[in-house]
Amino acid sequence: MKGLIKPKALKRGDKVAVISLSWGGAGELPHRYEYGKKQLQEVFGLEVVETKNALKSADWIYNNPKARAEDLMEAFLDQSVKAIITNIGGEDSVRILPFLDLNIITQNPKIFLGFSDSTITHFACLKAGLTSFYGTSLLVGFAENCGMHDYQIQDIKRTLFSAKPAGEIMPNNEGWTTEYLDWFDASLSNTKRKLTASSGWNFLQGKEKVQGKLIGGCLDVLEFLKGTEFWPSAEEWNDCILFLETSENMVEPSVLRYWLRNYAAQGILHRVKGIIFGRPYDSKYAKEYNDEILKIMNEEKLTDLVIVTEMDFGHTCPTFTIPFGTLGEIDCVNKTFSILENGVIE
Repeated sequence: MKGLIKPKALKRGDKVAVISLSWGGAGELPHRYEYGKKQLQEVFGLEVVETKNALKSADWIYNNPKARAEDLMEAFLDQSVKAIITNIGGEDSVRILPFLDLNIITQNPKIFLGFSDSTITHFACLKAGLTSFYGTSLLVGFAENCGMHDYQIQDIKRTLFSAKPAGEIMPNNEGWTTEYLDWFDASLSNTKRKLTASSGWNFLQGKEKVQGKLIGGCLDVLEFLKGTEFWPSAEEWNDCILFLETSENMVEPSVLRYWLRNYAAQGILHRVKGIIFGRPYDSKYAKEYNDEILKIMNEEKLTDLVIVTEMDFGHTCPTFTIPFGTLGEIDCVNKTFSILENGVIE
C-alpha cells in the first residue's frame, strides 16, 4: 500500500463536524444525539457543529444520497473543521459514491471517524490517499448510556489527539457490552448497560511476529464495494494486516465461510501478512466463526497465517480505533497487537 496523507491531530477547542452519511438516526433520536454531542464537548473540549443535513429525518436522508455526499464535500472544504465524525452507520452509504470528488478529500486532509457502513467512506478516503480512522460513532461510543467508557476515552485521546504511535493496544479488561436498550425509549438513557467479562483476545493461529499496513472494515459492507472502482487492486493488499468485523445482523457462520472463500479466490488471503477480527456482535457465533476461519485456512493451506479473533473493535463497546494505512504488528509469541505508526501529525 502506498503511503497515505496523514491529517493533523485534534486539540481542545478544535471544531469538528458531525455528519449522517447513511441512516438518519441523529434526526430520529435527538435526545441521544444531544448527549453524544455533549460528551464530545465536555470530555474532549471540542466545538461540535452539524453539517447542513446531519439532523434531517431518516426518510429525508435516505432519499437524498447526493445531499449526503455534498455534506461530506463541504465538511472537507471547510478549513475551520478539523475532523468529521459520523453520527451512525446504516446500510446505503454506497449510494453517495457517484457524487464524491476525491480531489477535495486529497487536497483537504482531515480526520474522518466512523465504523460499520462508514467502511464505504473509508475506502473513498483510501482511494483519495488519506488516512482515516475506523472507530466509534457519535450515537454509539460517544453517546454511551451514563457516559463514555474510559477505554474509549483513552483510545480517542491516544489516537486522534496525539501524533505519537499508539503502540501496544491492550485488550479491554473491564468488560464489553452489546446489551440492547431501545434508543427510542428516552427513559432508558440513564440505564447503564451490563458488561460481560472479557476473556481476552484469541490468537487463533500462527506462531510468528508480523507487521503490515492496516486495511479493512465491516465484512457486510465490503460486499457492496467488490467490483467497483473503490475496491483496491490485487497489489494493494500485499503484505497488509487485514482487519475485519461483522455487523449486528449476525450473519450465519456459513455466510462468513462464503465471504472468506471469495477473499481466497481473489488472492487476498495469500497476499496479507495477518488478519485481525473484531468480536462478533453479542459474541454470537464466536466459536462457529473461528471454526469457519480455520476451515478456510486449511482449504487454502494457510495454516501458518497469523490470525487473532474476538478483538475490541467493530460492533462491540468499547472499542479501539484503527488508522488506515498505518503499520500494525501482531506478535504471536507475546500475544500482543500494536500500532507502530502515528495516524495523525502535529
